[in-house]
Amino acid sequence: MLYSASNVPSLSLINELEGANWDYGAPLADMKRLARKWGSDEYDWRKHEKMLNDKLPQFTRDIEVEDFGPLDIHYIHQKSTVPGAIPLLFVHGWPGSFFEVLKISPLLVEKSPDHPSFHGPPKFPCRSLYSPSNCSVTQGGDWGHLITRRQAVLYGEEHVKAWHSNFPLTNPPHSLSEDPSRYSKREQEGLKHTQWYQSRSSGYFVEQSTQPQTLGYGLADSPLGLLGWLFEKLVVWTDEYPWTDDEILTWISIYWFSRPGPAASIRIYYEVTKGNPVANPVLAQMEHTTVPMGYSYFPKELISLPRSWLKAPNLVFESEHERGGHFAAYEKPEALVGDLRRMFGKGGPAFGVVPGKSGY
Repeated sequence: MLYSASNVPSLSLINELEGANWDYGAPLADMKRLARKWGSDEYDWRKHEKMLNDKLPQFTRDIEVEDFGPLDIHYIHQKSTVPGAIPLLFVHGWPGSFFEVLKISPLLVEKSPDHPSFHGPPKFPCRSLYSPSNCSVTQGGDWGHLITRRQAVLYGEEHVKAWHSNFPLTNPPHSLSEDPSRYSKREQEGLKHTQWYQSRSSGYFVEQSTQPQTLGYGLADSPLGLLGWLFEKLVVWTDEYPWTDDEILTWISIYWFSRPGPAASIRIYYEVTKGNPVANPVLAQMEHTTVPMGYSYFPKELISLPRSWLKAPNLVFESEHERGGHFAAYEKPEALVGDLRRMFGKGGPAFGVVPGKSGY
């Protein structure tokens, strides 16, 4: 049991405007339901913990970081039975975790004569946070997009042979509020959604990139505070994904029960912004890379830019999807893995990029 169920009525001290729904954040009725279940025997964390441990091969390792010291990294290494499987490093971001790989992992390692198989790099994938230790391809969303792009810039010639992202970013050549009529209907909807994110759903970014320690006290001290902070993002950042209470509570429990605590998860915002104080790191000028790359476009991704802004000589693969949001690996695992299979499979633009690894 996470905490005494007798604490849950404290939510009755919080009022809510009639008809507020999600406009003001996580609705009180949903919070009461989830808090009651999380704090009672109705939710069995040990059962879900066992499921995660049984399905996901997990490891930890100290990784030296220049000018910082060792970081104890917790990672998944799922191995394919295909001898020539393609080593793939999957990286996402906040408020995600290895929980997001739960659905795509069995699809990635699946053996089939019709599509390639993938597995985690045969050695731990980083000499540092940004340096792969051997030839591999990468897939990233959210912070994972920025990290895997940086890997391609620094180590592409030797280590990163191709990379794929479901969070395509670039520095906009025009204001997001300019006349959108020159763009397709889908691109116009993407720009509108991007403006919604910036004006209505990006406040967390400002707080986490300026005062993470202050926010961290509340997240580490109050399970209800953590629940509200993450639950809101899970709902409004997806494309109407039908979350179950157990999915939500397991997702958030990983943050609550982690050894460093939930406050550690938000410091990346401060560190990246501190290192890049002028530009918004989410829409910052991207460094050029010649490594072949692929993009998957999901309509409810937080930032959705016109395709002409994203074109580059090394963009070899693109795929549009009718549904899906920020957590594509969990919302639409078949679609995301399908794109990787097409990009790296026979006849695909990145087939055979890793020497000796075709995926078949």
